[in-house]
Amino acid sequence: MSRFQKLSHTLYECKYHIVFCPKYRYPIFDGAMGKYAEQQIYQLARQKDLVEVEELNVQPDHIHTILSVPPKYSISGMMGFLKGKMALNLFHRFERLSKRYWGRHLWSRGYCVSTVGLDEDKIRKYVQWQNHNDRQAEQLGLW
Repeated sequence: MSRFQKLSHTLYECKYHIVFCPKYRYPIFDGAMGKYAEQQIYQLARQKDLVEVEELNVQPDHIHTILSVPPKYSISGMMGFLKGKMALNLFHRFERLSKRYWGRHLWSRGYCVSTVGLDEDKIRKYVQWQNHNDRQAEQLGLW
């Protein structure tokens, strides 16, 4: 099985390590709320076509996840969807959150995202090799 996935005109492997946390980094994800947050991430990811949760770790004050997201979705759009729907569901399920997070603003504004994939040095060498290979082909009149 290939590690790449397909869309109609695209072959891709887009995996992202994403870390996000609640406002003021309060340690709210312990016990039942942590389990519920974990379930919500899996459930919300299934609502988007071809989005998969590769890894997930819910800590008391932040969440780490590795998501496989097809290139038809932006990461900012995906995070807006996840954080928005999770906040609504968490406030609905755990009413005590409304006391700590007045105005129903659960998440801190930002998040940390890093791509997961091929080794950068290998990609740089490949790109440089392609450039060198193309110049050689031009000199030989193959192009």
